[in-house]
Amino acid sequence: MKLPKNPVNNRMIEQLIGSGGSIGANYCEANEAESKKDFTHKIGICKKEVKETRYWLNLLFHANPNYSEQFKTLSIEVQELLLIFSKIISSCRKAV
Repeated sequence: MKLPKNPVNNRMIEQLIGSGGSIGANYCEANEAESKKDFTHKIGICKKEVKETRYWLNLLFHANPNYSEQFKTLSIEVQELLLIFSKIISSCRKAV
C-alpha cells in the first residue's frame, strides 16, 4: 500500500513503524529471557506494542479511508498477534 505523503501520514507511519518494529524486538528479547517471570514480562511488552500498533493503524485508516481493504487485512493480522500474545501470557500464568 502506498499512502499519500503528507505531514499527518508521515508522522503516523513513523509511529506505526516504531511500534511494529518494537513487537519483533521485544519478542526476540523474550526468547532470551532469564526466567519465566522475565519472559512473561517481555511478552507483556509485546502485547502493549501490538495495541499501540493497532492504535496507529486505526488513525491511519481514518485519515485514509480510500485504503479500507488494505487496512482491514492489516487489522486482522494485528488482532491475530494480540490473541497470540494474550494466549502466551495466559498460559504462563496458569503454569505458575
